[in-house]
Amino acid sequence: MMSSNSSHMQTFPLVFHSSPDQTIAWRDGAPVTVRAFLADVQTLADALPEARHVFNVCTDRYRFTVSLCATLVAGKTSLLPSTHTPEMVRALASFAPDAFCLHDNDDCAIDLPRFRYPQSAASDVAREANVPHIDGARVAAYVFTSGSTGVPVPHRKTWGFLVKNVRAAAARLGLLGEARATLIGTVPPQHMYGFESTVLLALLGGLAFSNRQPFYPVDIRAELAAVPEPRVLVSSPIHLRALFANEEALPRASLVLSATAPLAEKLALDAEARLDAPLMEIYGSTETGQIATRRTARTAAWELFPDIALTPRAEDAGEQTMWASGGHVEVPVPMGDALELIDDAHFLLHGRKADLINIAGKRTSLAYLNHQLNAVPGVIDGVFYMPDESPGDSEAVRRLMALVVAPELAAADLQRALRERIDAAFMPRPLLFVDSLPRNATGKLPREVLTQLIEKERNRKAMLTFAVPPEHPALAGHFPGRPIVPGVVLLDHALDAIGGALGKSIGACRIESAKFLSPAAPGEALDIAYETLASGAIRFTIRAGVRTVASGAVGMIDNDTHAS
Repeated sequence: MMSSNSSHMQTFPLVFHSSPDQTIAWRDGAPVTVRAFLADVQTLADALPEARHVFNVCTDRYRFTVSLCATLVAGKTSLLPSTHTPEMVRALASFAPDAFCLHDNDDCAIDLPRFRYPQSAASDVAREANVPHIDGARVAAYVFTSGSTGVPVPHRKTWGFLVKNVRAAAARLGLLGEARATLIGTVPPQHMYGFESTVLLALLGGLAFSNRQPFYPVDIRAELAAVPEPRVLVSSPIHLRALFANEEALPRASLVLSATAPLAEKLALDAEARLDAPLMEIYGSTETGQIATRRTARTAAWELFPDIALTPRAEDAGEQTMWASGGHVEVPVPMGDALELIDDAHFLLHGRKADLINIAGKRTSLAYLNHQLNAVPGVIDGVFYMPDESPGDSEAVRRLMALVVAPELAAADLQRALRERIDAAFMPRPLLFVDSLPRNATGKLPREVLTQLIEKERNRKAMLTFAVPPEHPALAGHFPGRPIVPGVVLLDHALDAIGGALGKSIGACRIESAKFLSPAAPGEALDIAYETLASGAIRFTIRAGVRTVASGAVGMIDNDTHAS
């Protein structure tokens, strides 16, 4: 399938399908042949503006893929950043001043010259389907990662690198040859994993792909049912967890792929049982591409692709770094993860080096803590966070914190469950309850987004726990034989706890509202959720487990001469 136009220039075909009448895509349930796809590619290639750099933000996977191929055929280069924030767009514009945005959306607001994907299909599909060949040395795309300084770092990907990497992945996954599977991706095509496993895997493995990007469980189920078997679900841990949250039967897959974050063994076992298919996790990086896989339900060990090697090198600080080389990896690359070699072909992953934390001489990783938090029944989503070191900080000052989505869970119960799972040194302080976590389309939580959310939540809302001891003097005559905590005592304890958390006394205040909804018993663990409103008032809710005991709001009476 590959040819050479000269002794030194190796070229590779744009698609590796065996016949122009083979199905390469499913558009909203209708098949598209290789012949029709290539006609669409050529039509778009002829229509593209002169500029050399293309920022492809098409949300429909078919249009994205046609655009990617048209960009290649027209001798241009794709820009694939990890986010589309205004800051990232400015960085792209300074990296490639001629860049234009190729989009398929009426309300595209990206601040670059814009070119709309043409609405009409190619007019001439009948002509001979010639498969274009692309020089392996051509830069097909720049993939951007957020560097340690926050400035996006471009990584150039040649067509030859992409072909060798994705063909090796297809061979490892058993998808080369006559598999003819259809890929269904819950992840977007612009991110490296979605780019490799839903777009390139179809083009270079001779497979088909679905144009849709189902996100909610009901949509994933419908999309699995909408395309013929065999089908491959390309997903991430966050999407898989949501998919298996209820017991509804799912259409069968022939293979499930997962990447973007480590997958828990239990979730892998669930996936294999519910979808009647093996689940393979993919390991790699933006710099190396995909280099290893594991069948998580059966083993913790990762198996490297043939010809890829990991070599330990000692760093200045005595730390060891693993370097990946060989196969499609053109120059040795240092890996940002803590990896442990088992033998030449297998290794264990102990988390990102940046994730490893040391508190009071005890070491763990954020990945391990996140796994334990998300394994607590009732937790829908959760994440641990270690604040950045400030100048003059010691490790002792920095406190681990956690954000959790668990609407049915009381703070005290969650803390109790965590104490059974993790060392006391790693208990989060504070533990913030939120409605949802701002995950991106691949399920990742960019650190800068998490930092902003924590700042907002810490200012707005917090969770405290208290109990009124049975020997409290106010309980003595309050319903002898079946004592309950008087409302005034509840309020007094609640305001005292909130004041302590805010670092100020709430002595002088005006009760704006108070509702007592169910009695609290002496010694009963009570949670207070509170938030500071823009007016300075504090709104609070007191709960015993999932039962609401009281709620209300207090306004501050400021006796100081200056406003606090």
